[in-house]
Amino acid sequence: MVQTIAAEKVTLYDLEQRFQLRQIEDPSFFPEWQADLPALTETEQQRLLRVQAIVANLERRSVLENTVKLAVVAPLLDLSGLFLPPFYVSTEDSVEIEAADGNVIVRGRIDVLVLQDQLWVLVIESKRAEFSPKVGIPQILSYMLAAPNGNFPRYGLVTNGTDFVFLKLMIREVPHYGRSRQFILGQDHDLERVLQILKHLAAMIESTGQQQG
Repeated sequence: MVQTIAAEKVTLYDLEQRFQLRQIEDPSFFPEWQADLPALTETEQQRLLRVQAIVANLERRSVLENTVKLAVVAPLLDLSGLFLPPFYVSTEDSVEIEAADGNVIVRGRIDVLVLQDQLWVLVIESKRAEFSPKVGIPQILSYMLAAPNGNFPRYGLVTNGTDFVFLKLMIREVPHYGRSRQFILGQDHDLERVLQILKHLAAMIESTGQQQG
């Protein structure tokens, strides 16, 4: 009998046992978040200050996932150019993956999916502010496992509006993933770093697409 698991209920243990997922600690696996990152303009920095002010206001109440997407994720996508060609953004896409033994199916809905043609560029999972972004890591990895990207890397971002974690997944003999450190809004210019990483990923993926075209 096939067992169906909701993606928000899946654990890292489930993914390791059912899908042979493995974490790579070697920094060289995921250098994109530590590379020489693009400088931000004064306008971009001012926009991020406004985002921080909005989040500070929202934190006075319970922040819903949809509010996180509206107040934080949307400005970051805009500033990084991911709303513009050759990218496009889709929301609430249904997705499912089946374990190698065929006995388990994981189903869920992706909060935000950024694509270039049919290539999944970036998967974003947003959580309520009171949840750690770590809660969303197994969920977003299950979505990234379902990406029809073949040998291309898949990138993910989990955020609760104040904390951000980037992930990278590659399918080799078995799927391997690496993660960034946790960035925290209001500390050490971390929100600026998040935008710089998004801009770097966008430029890198666009350049790769042009070379292949």
